[in-house]
Amino acid sequence: MNTPIRVVIAKPGLDGHDRGAKVVARALRDAGVEVIYTGLHQTPRQIVDTAIQEDADGIGLSVLSGAHMTLFAEVLRLLDEAGARDITVFGGGIIPEADVPQLREMGVAAVFTPGCPTPRIADWVIQNIEHLTGAR
Repeated sequence: MNTPIRVVIAKPGLDGHDRGAKVVARALRDAGVEVIYTGLHQTPRQIVDTAIQEDADGIGLSVLSGAHMTLFAEVLRLLDEAGARDITVFGGGIIPEADVPQLREMGVAAVFTPGCPTPRIADWVIQNIEHLTGAR
C-alpha cells in the first residue's frame, strides 16, 4: 500500500496574503499529495513543529513579504536543531531571481516564483520529494 507524500504548506511571518499558498495546496492535493495547511502568520518554530508532529516529507513556504532569506534560514536552522533535515524544504513567492542561488545553497530544494504553473510545482514535489526521501 502506497502512502501519499505529506507536505506542510505554510505562510511564515506577518504576510497576510495566502491565495497563492492555497492554490498550491489545492494543486498538490489534486495530484495526490496529502497537504497540511498551517494558515497565516506562522512562526518558523510553529511550522517546523507541525512538520515534525505530522511526520511530513516536505515543507512548502510561501513568502511575499521580502523576508524570505531570514524565514527560510530560520526554518532550516530549526530543522537542523531538531535533527529533521530529512524534511525537504521548498518554497515560492515574491523572491528575486538573484536570491534563488543563495537559498539553494542554504538547503532550499526548489524555489517557485510568480507565474510558475501549479502542475509544474506538483510534478516537482512528487518527483523530487519521493526521490529525496526514498519514500513511497
